[in-house]
Amino acid sequence: MGPVIFWNSVRFIVAVLVQVLICNHIDFLGYINPLVYIYFIFLFPLNANRSAFLVIAFLLGLTVDMFSDTGGAHAAACLIIAYIRPFVLRFAFGISYEHQSVKLESTAFGQRMVYIVILTFIHHFFFFLLEIFNISSILIILRNTAFFSIFTILIITLSITLFSRKNS
Repeated sequence: MGPVIFWNSVRFIVAVLVQVLICNHIDFLGYINPLVYIYFIFLFPLNANRSAFLVIAFLLGLTVDMFSDTGGAHAAACLIIAYIRPFVLRFAFGISYEHQSVKLESTAFGQRMVYIVILTFIHHFFFFLLEIFNISSILIILRNTAFFSIFTILIITLSITLFSRKNS
């Protein structure tokens, strides 16, 4: 159990640092920043304690909130996707998830994309809904959700492709 906790701690710290020091300063097209720290939630071990996972996801979002001055929007959005992750895993991977044999790097591209796209869009929608917090701005919320999600998905997919090459 020791190495698992160590490597998840390292990934947590790296996710926060990459988000805060690099991604928050990208401003693609003047306002789009990838929210790649959610990749940590995507990769968190399936067999981990669910309650601990929810707390860790909340702390991840809260840490990013502290550096981004977003008042808890990241924490709430992370908690939502951490909570629904088992349902999305079951939907995307089916029987492989039931046997807890899913490794994101080794799954079929289509299944991987379904998993990443669903969780990313849900995260971003709730994040912008809470950040803007005005239902009359629904078009801005949907626009930001779409553009930020597309950019985030591209970055996450690229990182999976680049960092899983060592297995080939």
